[in-house]
Amino acid sequence: MRSLRLAWLSLVRQPARAVLGILGIAAIGALLFDMLLLSRGLVLSFGELLQRSGFDVRVLASDAPPFTGPRLADASALAGRIARLPEVEAVLQLRVREAEIASFGGGGVAPDGPMDQAVEGVGRRRRVEFIGADPQVRSMWTIVEGEDLPDAAAEAGPLVVNPNLARRFALSPGSEVSLRGRCANSPEALPPVTFTVVGIAEFPFDSVTSTTIAGTLADAGRLCGDAGVDRAEMLLVRSTPRAGAPGAAAAIRALEPLLHVVTNEDLIERFSRVEFSYFRQISTVLATVTVFFGFLLIAVLLTVSVNQRLGEIAALRALGLSRSRVIAGVMWESAMLVGAGGLLALPLGALLSLWLDAILRSMPGLPAALHFFVFEPRAIVLHVALLAVAAVAAAAYPMRIVAVLPIAATLRREVVS
Repeated sequence: MRSLRLAWLSLVRQPARAVLGILGIAAIGALLFDMLLLSRGLVLSFGELLQRSGFDVRVLASDAPPFTGPRLADASALAGRIARLPEVEAVLQLRVREAEIASFGGGGVAPDGPMDQAVEGVGRRRRVEFIGADPQVRSMWTIVEGEDLPDAAAEAGPLVVNPNLARRFALSPGSEVSLRGRCANSPEALPPVTFTVVGIAEFPFDSVTSTTIAGTLADAGRLCGDAGVDRAEMLLVRSTPRAGAPGAAAAIRALEPLLHVVTNEDLIERFSRVEFSYFRQISTVLATVTVFFGFLLIAVLLTVSVNQRLGEIAALRALGLSRSRVIAGVMWESAMLVGAGGLLALPLGALLSLWLDAILRSMPGLPAALHFFVFEPRAIVLHVALLAVAAVAAAAYPMRIVAVLPIAATLRREVVS
């Protein structure tokens, strides 16, 4: 208790220096906290996006990135065989097509002529990504207005659109939209196909500028005139709770050894090792530099404080205060500075991470729901541990000064000066 009181009196005797030191440690601690959030933020956020889709296994024709490799042949028969496995709960086919809006109307009334001049002038803004899926299987998107795709085929094909497209063209449930497919296997202009919007949905991997539409598998074929071609880009599989994703993936590999089967955990591990490794390396470097600067700041503050009080410390030693208590006082002083600054760093770092996250998420092509800074308890534990190491290391030199301080020579020098 005497050591703690000695440290407290040393700090309050010069409040300006103590406050500036705490603010400096808080700034450094806030940056360190953000780097710890960044080190695993993308991986955690990406994992949440994968889980949000409701499927934990993906089946592709090759190990190429999704939607860039060959398509799955005889997709319907393949999906049926996989769905009959006891480890599988549901299978969803995905067919992705490029299209453009040829015309649209509101309130279920189709326009009489072509799209108005204002819309015709936007060029690429009319292009959309059409996702064909089986409406009898739980969809990967989330309905925010209207209804999902009906199980029974409608006279005018049903569609769900994302909020970006709904806002851009003032679409709502009941609106009619004419789409024209932009298919690589069809060099000629395809006739437009009329659809009816039944709902507005959020798609997990949409960016802030994405224009996404979802319809049935048959409607995806109608867009490109290949309704008889049974090919899909991907199969999404939901495993049973008992088997889990590893069990379902193993069963699918045994059934179809030539296909590429990956679980959500496999994708997360790959992205963490390859695509997201840059951000992990950057966060590691910046966290190391931040801890080093924190060490320097604390060491300078404590060294200056001790050097200014050498005569006082020698007098206390001469009056009977033990060397261990004086050394403990320096350690407590370091702990107080770092503790106050570290506590202030947490809310400051949280606010700073929101600002930095908004800047990084504005990069084009990133999913709108993807975050770079994601909180986890592990970050606080590491934050406390690193600051504690910096505090102990920074106090080592000032404690050595106190430990080897010659009492008589120091008092004589103070009297002469």
